[in-house]
Amino acid sequence: MTLTLSALVASITLFVIAIFLGFELITKVPPTLHTPLMSGANAISGISIVGALMLANVQFQGTETSTAGWYAFVALILATINVVGGFAVTNRMLEMIAGKRKGGGEK
Repeated sequence: MTLTLSALVASITLFVIAIFLGFELITKVPPTLHTPLMSGANAISGISIVGALMLANVQFQGTETSTAGWYAFVALILATINVVGGFAVTNRMLEMIAGKRKGGGEK
């Protein structure tokens, strides 16, 4: 597969538009919705983990490992870190909210 100049420009343009759109969406979210959004982001990262596992399984079955197999492995590691970190932050935020409801939390 060859990458033409027009395909490269289109891909970069789409990436830049996605960056601006993501920034605008995240900055408009009120603080009360951050926890549900993080849970949704964790679900999306979970889908990324499944996709990376499927690709890694296909790429690592042979005797020779291709570049796509290594990319799948790196994607698996990064998505796992994202999911674990997201759940840890979400759990901590929920504990902070529960502590406020109980009357100030533990001292």
